[in-house]
Amino acid sequence: MKTLVLSHKEVLELLPIKECIAVMREALLALADGNAYQPLRTISRPPDAQGVMGLMPAYMSGDRAAFGLKAICVFPGNPAKGLDSHQGAVLLFSAETGELLAMMNASAITAIRTAAVSGVATDLLARVDACNLALIGSGVQARSHLLAMAEVRAINRCRIASRHIEHARNFAEEMRRDFSFALEPVETVEEALEGADLVVTTTTAVEPIVRREWISAGAHLNLVGSSTPNTREVNSETMAAASLFVDRRESTINEAGDYLLAAGDGVIGPDHIRAEIGEVLKGDKPGRTSPQEITLFKSLGIAIEDLFAAEYLHRRAQERKVGLWVEF
Repeated sequence: MKTLVLSHKEVLELLPIKECIAVMREALLALADGNAYQPLRTISRPPDAQGVMGLMPAYMSGDRAAFGLKAICVFPGNPAKGLDSHQGAVLLFSAETGELLAMMNASAITAIRTAAVSGVATDLLARVDACNLALIGSGVQARSHLLAMAEVRAINRCRIASRHIEHARNFAEEMRRDFSFALEPVETVEEALEGADLVVTTTTAVEPIVRREWISAGAHLNLVGSSTPNTREVNSETMAAASLFVDRRESTINEAGDYLLAAGDGVIGPDHIRAEIGEVLKGDKPGRTSPQEITLFKSLGIAIEDLFAAEYLHRRAQERKVGLWVEF
């Protein structure tokens, strides 16, 4: 048996954002239907290390049953070196024999599937006429999220705020050639949020960078940057004011700093989570209920998303005869 190895470039070629959005809908529906299994991720944080390592296993049942494991290192200092902060591999295993079917670049899968899940959430929860995007951050996830937002809504304008205005300017210049709408770098997060009805945060912030009073009525927010219990991108007042949707309840109440720190302030609890995205897709739980409602999707990124992406990539690589196939 041969094992497939897919590079960063090959993953990007085989998994365009539009197709990945459809794959992520399927993954979240499978989770809601009970056709997928995943425990909480395991994080290794050595006290003297510059980064952390996460292990994210999952299983999908059905006609395309498979096991998957993402082994991912997160190094916050990498962007300063011109590298993605997320480095690792996604492994795909046969559900029949346990044989290793594929090893794929995790940086590329993470960048695409995270934005695609935000695309699914935005399509479900944002107002149909939402068109003014505030993009907070200018790294890998900002790039993929700009693609995803443009896929599900007709964007008129995107304002970009970053820790350094030069980064926002460089981002706007780089991405301008791919989009017909205006890309406007701004000095502050508050400026970016003025009049925005779509908000995406993709930062490494530890303390809140978004305040409730800056958010317009009827806006939809995707919070992407924070994935640990002690970091957050929005303040507690924002969490309390918004209708909260998540990828997985269990993961949110154990791992999401935006939720946990607001809960620690006593302003929200588990009942504040209206639904998982899969439950809204199924029609079991309501999404947006009024044009003035503020909706918020807290993205953590979960293992079943990586597994569905990997299984799709494996099939596509076979069809197109792409990748390196090696005896293992």
